[in-house]
Amino acid sequence: MVISGMNINNTLNKLKSGEKVKLVALGDSLTYGWMTQYGFLDYLEILVNKKYPNSQLLIINKGVPGDTAADGLHRVERDVIKLSPDLVFIQFALNDAYSGLSANDFQKNIESIIEKIKERLYPEIALLTSVAIQDNSMNKVANEFYMKISKSGEKYKLPVISVHEYWRKKIASGIKHSQLVQYDGVHPTEKGYELMAEAVFELF
Repeated sequence: MVISGMNINNTLNKLKSGEKVKLVALGDSLTYGWMTQYGFLDYLEILVNKKYPNSQLLIINKGVPGDTAADGLHRVERDVIKLSPDLVFIQFALNDAYSGLSANDFQKNIESIIEKIKERLYPEIALLTSVAIQDNSMNKVANEFYMKISKSGEKYKLPVISVHEYWRKKIASGIKHSQLVQYDGVHPTEKGYELMAEAVFELF
């Protein structure tokens, strides 16, 4: 299942009725759209506008390459709360996983971001996992962190978009992993970002 947890009915109702919707995406280089012309948020905007032609969607990209969830927590006031969004995406994991941080500490930082937002605002919040990794040992580490994202989603009754599971489904259908990632085997190509957007769009 790519989407688990609650839905985003308030956002969907606003999109349907043509009200303004502000989406803030807090994350790392995958949110930023590293080394590509179009990132997943660009593709997502196209998909949403096609489904809701009367919508007034503003997407604010607050992805910072190299950031961890701790960095996201440090800038959540400036980059999320002060912008008063209707919907927030939170996407971290891989920088945390490969920097030696424990999965439990990562989960605490994700939950601190959620709680800080909820203390001040009432937006809908969705949690995103990152990409599927081909290297078995790296993938095992990443999956441990993705599981913590799922647990945080369950705890706070938030939708969790399992981007990595969507990628795996597409790879199983015949798409090569090498088509989806750049030279480092992690950062998506534009095709990879397009699939990431498709996974996120299932929320809409």
